[in-house]
Amino acid sequence: MSRSHALDQLREQLRGLESGGFRRRPALPFGMAAVDATLADGGLRLDALHEVAGASPGLGDDAAATLFLAGIAARAWGPVLWVVRRRDLFAPGLAQAGLAPHRLIYAEAQDDADLLAIMEEGVRHRGLGAVIGEVKRAEMAATRRLQLAAEGGRTIALILRRHGRADADPLAVPSAAVTRWRVATAPSTPLPVEGVGRARWRIELMRQRGGAPGIWTVEACDETGRCALPAALADRAAATGGADTRRRAAA
Repeated sequence: MSRSHALDQLREQLRGLESGGFRRRPALPFGMAAVDATLADGGLRLDALHEVAGASPGLGDDAAATLFLAGIAARAWGPVLWVVRRRDLFAPGLAQAGLAPHRLIYAEAQDDADLLAIMEEGVRHRGLGAVIGEVKRAEMAATRRLQLAAEGGRTIALILRRHGRADADPLAVPSAAVTRWRVATAPSTPLPVEGVGRARWRIELMRQRGGAPGIWTVEACDETGRCALPAALADRAAATGGADTRRRAAA
């Protein structure tokens, strides 16, 4: 073994020890080229706050947004703290999106202020891979505290903004989140026979710090927490050099 190769191996082992056995990554990619290329950091920053909301108050969009978050947390390292206001999470559904039950720690809060405080404590702990909280109201000051708590660490902070009044947009209020997403259900993958194919979502990157917005139709998370571009859309984007995605992102 050459000296340079031995030194490279030693550096790799030391990096593993310094990070508790996990390589620190600045961002968590989706694994979809069109999406990761649009994100300023090539993925979701790990040391940051991100927000997701369903496109409507309907159960379908609410479930899609929940599973979208579960897929992100599934691809992060280590334990996941999920803070709720009501006991409506369905563990088998989260597992189908890649988030295994043994990785989950549940906490129930009495109100949004309590929930945000628990989230902040979890993010500052530094021993969690992801912290998720479901809120109806989170003011700018609270999101700024979460963002500051996440900076310098490797615990991704995720807020699911739930709908309150039917006519209110949960993403209309200002936030310190680095990215903000809206998720809606879309027609499932067509099958050559009668039946329901793989679920699809319409994910919209409403805002990101230092980058442009974007809209994509994707196949829902699989058992590894990964979404995918439908084959026909991926082929079309490749053939046009991604022009279709850029047009939709600019719309």
